[in-house]
Amino acid sequence: MSETAVHPPAAAPTRPSRARQYYVLTKPRVVQLIVFCAVIGMLLAAPGLPPWREAIAGTIGIWLVAAAAAAFNCLIEQHIDARMARTAWRPTARGELTRPQTLLFSALLCTAGCVLLYLGANALTMWLTLATFVGYAVIYTVVLKPLTPQNIVIGGASGAMPPVLGWAAVRGEVGHEALILCLIIFLWTPPHFWALALYRAEDYRRAGLPMLPVTHGNEFTRLQVLLYTFVLFAATLLPFVSGMSGWFYLASALVLGALFIVHAWKLWRAYSDALARKTFRFSILHLSLLFAALLVDHYLGLLLR
Repeated sequence: MSETAVHPPAAAPTRPSRARQYYVLTKPRVVQLIVFCAVIGMLLAAPGLPPWREAIAGTIGIWLVAAAAAAFNCLIEQHIDARMARTAWRPTARGELTRPQTLLFSALLCTAGCVLLYLGANALTMWLTLATFVGYAVIYTVVLKPLTPQNIVIGGASGAMPPVLGWAAVRGEVGHEALILCLIIFLWTPPHFWALALYRAEDYRRAGLPMLPVTHGNEFTRLQVLLYTFVLFAATLLPFVSGMSGWFYLASALVLGALFIVHAWKLWRAYSDALARKTFRFSILHLSLLFAALLVDHYLGLLLR
């Protein structure tokens, strides 16, 4: 007589803890890069080490407001996220957090961040950070993203603000050096994001978002990625040309810029999802190493004086 194996029922997937769900709303990886760029702005704004009070308050305050903007973005795009493989796992898309819970969480983070920036840094930093919140969470997410394929270009202005915020936290003003850093991130954003959009085009099509690969096609988007890397390359030379940095940064910018152009050139010549992913990942490395080189150059200059 044969025996029938009895298997225990499969365990239901474990729901993340409530704290974990709220943490995911803040888009930690994105916010980490934002805070990194803001801290670079703080360090470059000081002749030595920045004043600890403004630096700590600025770092935490900018993190809180950036996290609030990310949570608000999840709230607004709840139904869009649910239709996209890349974002369907978010707590709002899965219905694990309600809209009132998410809105309250975002409001608390934004309020706490603004208060900390006002009391610990200065009013200018608070207002600039709040304007960045509105630019990303409202103007980009609510207005631009569903309206135009140039959403990421126009909306990139808010994403380029972190070094300006960091600079303002330490100096209490916005110098031309901070605006150069802002310009670099502004021009970096389109090739970075469109590389992602290329291999996620079907996701955006299903979600009904007019991203450039959806509205203008794969080949046109690849050309735009390549052209923007050339413009970005020129912008990354401005810190050296303006006297903000020295030879170490220049050498780093030349190498990193050339590598980004090579990635974009290969992507333009022969497309594959794997190459688009590789270009997207390199773009993150490019910006991180570029700003790190600027920081190393800054302190090398101080040591050699």
